[in-house]
Amino acid sequence: MSAESRFTVDALRAHAVQDRGAALLRLNLNGECFDVSLSDPAEGAPLAAVIPLDEMTPDRLTALGRFWSAATGRAVPADPRMTPQRLQRARQMLRAVDARETGATYRTIARFLFPQHENDATSWVGSAIRETTIRLARDGMKLVHGGYRALLRRPRRER
Repeated sequence: MSAESRFTVDALRAHAVQDRGAALLRLNLNGECFDVSLSDPAEGAPLAAVIPLDEMTPDRLTALGRFWSAATGRAVPADPRMTPQRLQRARQMLRAVDARETGATYRTIARFLFPQHENDATSWVGSAIRETTIRLARDGMKLVHGGYRALLRRPRRER
């Protein structure tokens, strides 16, 4: 985006990869995707960001900072919501849910999720891998039933 028209509706539309109506855009800025909702999108008018002050404010500020960096051509900081560990666990949870939906036992699931661990019948009942597999399937079902929204928030300690 040029310095003069950097934050106008016209400039944003120039970077839209998907236009979902007059007020909803999916943008690709410097290789990063952003979904933007425009309020009263007057062509050529400068843009402003409105951040509600609630429990999600820190996450929204982080998203706005990432958007600002991409829109101004700066390096975009990594998204802190999905660490590599959280992403790996989410994948394992969904694999466990898919396997349970097809009737697989926890032991069969563990064999595929953790091939480097033995899970013979004699040690299975007291196995830490068994407990981990059960937790992955349980937490995966929570994701499927609406808990996926938690992936949009940074991990926080409950107070």
